[in-house]
Amino acid sequence: MRYFKFYKKQDILSITRTRRFETKLGERLQFIDDTANLEKSIAASKAKFVILGIPEDIGVRANYGTGGTGSAWMPFLSAFVNIQSNDFLEGGDILMLGRFDFTEIESLIESNAHDYEEKVLAYRHAVSQVDEAVEPLIKLLTQNNKIPIVIGGGHNNAYPLIKGAAKGLYKAGKIPLASINCINLDAHADFRPLEGRHSGNAFSYAEEDGYLQKYCVIGIHENYLTQNIWMDVVNNPFVDFITYEDIFIHEKKNFLQAIAHATSFTDDTYAGIELDLDCIQNTLSSAATPSGIETLHARQFISYASGDSKTAYLHICEGAAVLSDGQSSETVGKLISYLVSDFLKAKE
Repeated sequence: MRYFKFYKKQDILSITRTRRFETKLGERLQFIDDTANLEKSIAASKAKFVILGIPEDIGVRANYGTGGTGSAWMPFLSAFVNIQSNDFLEGGDILMLGRFDFTEIESLIESNAHDYEEKVLAYRHAVSQVDEAVEPLIKLLTQNNKIPIVIGGGHNNAYPLIKGAAKGLYKAGKIPLASINCINLDAHADFRPLEGRHSGNAFSYAEEDGYLQKYCVIGIHENYLTQNIWMDVVNNPFVDFITYEDIFIHEKKNFLQAIAHATSFTDDTYAGIELDLDCIQNTLSSAATPSGIETLHARQFISYASGDSKTAYLHICEGAAVLSDGQSSETVGKLISYLVSDFLKAKE
């Protein structure tokens, strides 16, 4: 498991603010003791959910974006482990696995690329390395009946999540073909051309390679839907979009009806649940928006979409605590912790 850092119980207790007469989630989480025999340890674990981080900027930079998506993981972790363990969410069936660390790759590119375009090309090549590292772990988890909860990182990681989950569920005998569906709450389609891997084309690569069967995006902004992608969608019965404008401006569907449409469209097999934080108004991300959904909508999406689907995994991505241009947020980590807790409660 190159690039992966496993957490021990003491790592989490060191950031858990323990208090008399209270129990925090950090005190209830499970951990892998024998990382040398990872497959055996995963299979033996009674945990239903596995949390892991992919804190990287590689895919976003490969898409000409602003770096910083690697900064959300630790604030999330700090907020999540300090949630109260109670009857609403006890936490004993959650395995805290660890995080990927791709800083070695990022540093190599930053030190050796001669100009901006060469740097972008190097990052696109590096995204494929990230794919190759992430996919086997997701496959291992899903083939052992675990539900991965993945905190990014860029939206490029949707591809190895889809691929790994499809392969794992197929190996577990849960699906007849290594192909799953996906529901994405996002301001963008991330269905760009196959021009080299980056954060804007995870789903087009997944479809091209046969791992993505049906794909539905809720809340996509018409202003950022390219004409060529729109034409691809119109002519593809396996892809469906519900625009932000149709929900909130023209009111053709309300938000809960849009979620119900997406879960109905994808209910024939397992579905990955994706949430790109750039769709939430005034939330710090690689492509923050002044016009988007509210945090309430994001929480409703997680709760209803995951509760009404056969969930392959949860992926929350593109959030940032600090962007490379200096912008910062003190609340992104806590927001992600709310979303993850909503997911866990819905799946219980």
